[in-house]
Amino acid sequence: MMTITCVHDARDEADWQQFVESHQEANQYHVLAWGNLIHRVFGHVIYYLMARDQEGSVRGVLPLVYMKSPLFGRFLTSMPFLNYGGVLYESADARDALLNAAAEVAGGLEATHIELRQTAPLEIGWPVRSHKVSMRLELPLRYEDLLKTFPSKLRSQLRRGEKEGMITRIGGVDLLDEFYQVFALNWRDLGTPVYGKRWFVEILSAFPKDVRICIVSLQGKPLAAGFVHGFRGTLEILWAPFDRRYAKMAPNMMLYGSVLKYACEQGYQRFDFGRSSKDSGAYRFKEQWGARPVQLHWYYWLQSGKQPPEVNPQNPKYRLAVEMWKQLPVVVTKYIGPRVAKYLPL
Repeated sequence: MMTITCVHDARDEADWQQFVESHQEANQYHVLAWGNLIHRVFGHVIYYLMARDQEGSVRGVLPLVYMKSPLFGRFLTSMPFLNYGGVLYESADARDALLNAAAEVAGGLEATHIELRQTAPLEIGWPVRSHKVSMRLELPLRYEDLLKTFPSKLRSQLRRGEKEGMITRIGGVDLLDEFYQVFALNWRDLGTPVYGKRWFVEILSAFPKDVRICIVSLQGKPLAAGFVHGFRGTLEILWAPFDRRYAKMAPNMMLYGSVLKYACEQGYQRFDFGRSSKDSGAYRFKEQWGARPVQLHWYYWLQSGKQPPEVNPQNPKYRLAVEMWKQLPVVVTKYIGPRVAKYLPL
């Protein structure tokens, strides 16, 4: 018999953290700090559901972010803005108790759906989408050994940046302004509302030892930028924008080469290129580095009569809005973007 409670004091927080740290399948977004970040920056209410057994031991956890959007209505996600999340459990009883509790929370909030971003399949009756994969690359001890596995064309593209005179720097908050300059431009060009700079400031503050920024620049101008986070032997690149006007000079290739070198030097065992749709351009880009797909599973609880949501830039419904956004000056998107992006669970 499981009892479901919400985290409400320091003891609960310690129990949650201990469970996550001891669970092999936990990902970084199960850590309480990520939900707290989302609450601080975007103002969304977070529900931290815990399943305890009769002895009071934690047997499962589920972080849920409640979003009340003027565009998309009310819904819960684990976790929005990020690649992973979902329910973490030791037994089917704990899993089912958490999912039932989540459905009760959704019903009480009059939410249309719950979205769980799982890295492993769940044996439940909820509708599931398997349209996304995580692209991951196992790393050798030395970057030089990794280079030998790359096709000759890829190695040539990596050398292109150096021949053009580009340089790479890796740091923390000292590189944030340059990162955000490239990020805002790139997301405008993609037609996607940009996050406010505070989101990245808070991440750097919460994980000073695990998060780094990589900048590729030419004569002082940033052309590509990477925002990476390390967790349990894996270095994940969360955002990798670049200035498309300089695409022929391949600054993005130099960026990925630099972060892969950093990953090897820091002793990471694998590199996570992030999620992609199968057979998309992004999928093929990551595949050329030797990355292999790991199937992701997005599960949905749906209010009666509802269909799984299609909140993504590829949805034809939003094509006009995307094209219009691409025409806006970057300074305008920096002002308007954060007010819209907080409601987009991308």
